[in-house]
Amino acid sequence: METVFIDGSEGEGGGQILRTSLTLSCITGRGVHIENIRSGRPKPGLAKQHISCVQAACRISNGQCKGAEQGSKTLDFQPGKVAGGDFNFDIGSAGAASLVMQTVLPVLFLADKPSAVTIAGGTHNPLAPPFDFVRETFLPAISMGGFLCDCELLKYGFYPAGGGKIIFKVRPRQKNSNQIINLCEPCRQLQISGRIYTAKLSANIARRQEQLLRKSRLAVGDIESIEAKDSDGPGNCVMIRVCGGGRVSVFTAFGMRGKPSEEVVGEVVSLAEDFISSGAAIDSFLADQLLVYMAIAGDGCYTTNKLSAHLVTNMGVIKKFLPVNFRIEQQGGVHKISLCPL
Repeated sequence: METVFIDGSEGEGGGQILRTSLTLSCITGRGVHIENIRSGRPKPGLAKQHISCVQAACRISNGQCKGAEQGSKTLDFQPGKVAGGDFNFDIGSAGAASLVMQTVLPVLFLADKPSAVTIAGGTHNPLAPPFDFVRETFLPAISMGGFLCDCELLKYGFYPAGGGKIIFKVRPRQKNSNQIINLCEPCRQLQISGRIYTAKLSANIARRQEQLLRKSRLAVGDIESIEAKDSDGPGNCVMIRVCGGGRVSVFTAFGMRGKPSEEVVGEVVSLAEDFISSGAAIDSFLADQLLVYMAIAGDGCYTTNKLSAHLVTNMGVIKKFLPVNFRIEQQGGVHKISLCPL
C-alpha cells in the first residue's frame, strides 16, 4: 500500500499528529512517514511518551518503525496485522498513560478479540487528559458509537514522579454496528461537584482549595477530597464535575510549586464556566478526541464550545487517511461538528 506523508509542523504542531497518524496507519494498513515531529513544541522531536506510543503501535499491529529515538523529528512506520491480546506498556517517566491509550484504543476496537492494556506512567499530568476525564467523560462518550471499554486505576502517578498504572479492558466493536456518536443537545438541570487530589502534601492545601471552591461563582455541591497515598511523588489537582443528562464533563487544574491555590481554583472554575455558559454539549478537550471514532463509525456529530487547534489539526490528519470530511457550523455560542463521508 502507498505511504502517507505527514508534516508534523502543520496546525498545532504537537504530539497528537503523531498519535493520530499511528492509529490510522494501523487501521488502514497504510505506512506513514512523518517529518518535523512536534516542531511546534519547546523541545521538538520524540520524547519518552511519544516513543512509547510508537512502540505500542508496533506491538499491537506487529509493525516496524525507523526513527523511534529520543529527539528524533522523523519517523517511518509500517504496520502489520493487528491482533488483540494482553499488552503491557511502561513509559518509564511521568509521560501520560492516557496518550498511549489514545494511540492504541481505536485500533483495538477493530481487533479480532478482546484486549487488556496495562500502561505505566503518569495518570494525572497537566498536559494530558487525567484518568478521571478518561473514565467519566471520554469512555462514556465513545460508548455511544459502540466502542466499549472499561478502565481501572491501579496506582496514582502524578507529574513529575510518574509511576502510576492504568488498565484498559477493550471489547471489539460489533461489525456492521450502526451506533453513532450524537452529542448535540446541551445538558439540562446541571449538578456541579468537586474533587481534590493531594499526594505527599499538607492537608491544609486541600482544605484551602475546598474553601475557595465553595466561595466560587459556581454552585459547587459535594466536594470529595482524596489523598493519593500510593503516589511515588507529590501532586495536587482540583477537578470540577459538571453532570447532567447522564453525561459528565470533568475539568481539571493542577497545583505546582509556586502556584497559589487561588490560581489553581480560578483556572478550573473558569474552564467550567466557559463550558456551562456556552450551551454546548461537550467541552473542547473531548471534542478533538471524538473525531477518529466518528470517522471509524462513518457518521456522528456534536456541539462544542471552542474550535481548538488540536481539533482542527486532527481533522486534517484524519482526512489524509480516510475518505471523510468534517462540516463546521457556528450556532450562537457553539460550534457543531459533523462527519461527512465522501
